[in-house]
Amino acid sequence: MFDNPAGPALSSPLVDALEQRLAAALASERRSECMARIQGDAVQLALDLAVRETDIDGFFRAFIKTLVEECESRACGVWLLDDSGHSSQPWMAFVDGAFHTRDAAGWDATALPRDAMAAHLVSYTEGWQHTVEYLPDDPRLPEAVRTFNLANGIGTLQVAPLALPTHTLGWIALASADGSACETTWRCAVLEATAQQATLTLHQNRLAEHSRREARRQAALEERNRLARDIHDTLTQGFAAILMQLQAAQRSSPGLPPKVAAAIETAVDLARSHMVEARRSVGALRPAATGEETLPDALQRIVATTQRTTEIPIQLTINELPPMPGLERDIAGIAQEALTNAVRHSRGQAIAVNASAVRSIGLRLSVSDDGRGIAGELRSRGFGMTSMQERAERIGASLTIVTAPRAGTEVVLAWEPPSFSIPVKLDAAI
Repeated sequence: MFDNPAGPALSSPLVDALEQRLAAALASERRSECMARIQGDAVQLALDLAVRETDIDGFFRAFIKTLVEECESRACGVWLLDDSGHSSQPWMAFVDGAFHTRDAAGWDATALPRDAMAAHLVSYTEGWQHTVEYLPDDPRLPEAVRTFNLANGIGTLQVAPLALPTHTLGWIALASADGSACETTWRCAVLEATAQQATLTLHQNRLAEHSRREARRQAALEERNRLARDIHDTLTQGFAAILMQLQAAQRSSPGLPPKVAAAIETAVDLARSHMVEARRSVGALRPAATGEETLPDALQRIVATTQRTTEIPIQLTINELPPMPGLERDIAGIAQEALTNAVRHSRGQAIAVNASAVRSIGLRLSVSDDGRGIAGELRSRGFGMTSMQERAERIGASLTIVTAPRAGTEVVLAWEPPSFSIPVKLDAAI
């Protein structure tokens, strides 16, 4: 086996192929090591900043400043999607050593094509999950962005999504003067590693904020429950007792003088009216009688109860609704308050309550009347209006009041879950 140690000479093509494979393997290994170092540095930077910075704004300021300096770039900007997922807003930018934020003076005067880029980020679906590289005059970019890039010596623009497995939070963009292939590849790796850590930090911050809001909501629910119990145990029971005594006096004294009988009858009506109002207040504070009451059941109960107190016909229409666990109380409370206002103040001839699904995942609830409308100075006045707005804000919904003199009033509640996907073009809202 070992008599001919030299063996036959290897052919030149085979040697070349082996050398190429070896070089590719070494390059791949070096690339993997480089990527691992970049990822490790991004994680360490995120941890250091999370400890040092007390709020999310400070974290991102330090994060994008470090990114620009390490990559020897010109600028870095962050865009965040709104709750609907259909539009983005520029949040902050670090340009030529200076920060620009929405809350700072001079934001509107800064000569950056923020809004044009925001519209492009939302509409360009490829960039929702993958990093996109642009040349200065890339035809995919809006004209305003291309003009800005060419005028300011931008050689390359790289945009990475702040993407979670379920949805996207926004984008981070890095603009550099050097557009060479080597520098661009390295910057892309750094940008993607940075974007991953920024996404996790932003997501954790939002989860923490959601937990704080939920704790405040639970505290408010407990306080409303306490107030409901107090009203039920004092005012409601007291009016009920007064009403029973007055009715007993009517039955036992049929021969009272007309004026006395009329006064007692008025007192009976007042006691009954105020007892109904007290019960309605309890219902507004605790719209769901039990934890298992669904929103359709709550709306049917509210309309049926209200109809007994007024001669104005109330039409209720409920289409198939999406599940809304934990939100029924606030939604029913808004419906209760809007319906009460319509009965008491509209002087209308008809009231309509409509509840329907929006794109199978959201809700649209409206309470409308054909009455006299609400004067402009009264739209934001009063506890009822404030209460409805606060309830809507607690559940992340929008509340709109459409009214005009002698044209009636419509209270519209619109809610969609906070998660979203790539948007589609929507028809214009009414």
